[in-house]
Amino acid sequence: MATSRAHVYVHGRVQGVSFRANTRRNAQLFGVKGWVKNCDDGSVEAVFEGENAAVDNIVSWCKQGQSGAYVQRCDVCWEDYTGEFDAFSIVY
Repeated sequence: MATSRAHVYVHGRVQGVSFRANTRRNAQLFGVKGWVKNCDDGSVEAVFEGENAAVDNIVSWCKQGQSGAYVQRCDVCWEDYTGEFDAFSIVY
């Protein structure tokens, strides 16, 4: 099983539209672990770890977002997999 880690910053109208909750729901559906949080500049930051295809799926989802969100830009930084997470959570 090949694994990967993606650190993403999602810019646009992504706060106040349940973007974090939907990210968590989709990450759990894909079997991805990590976290998501709101940033002070209005963006959303997340770290995803899991099987390559699952991480690719959640990153693709972040680039589109859900109804009510408007993703202007999604910056993705691929990092070394660490295996440090037991679940996917929202950081407050």
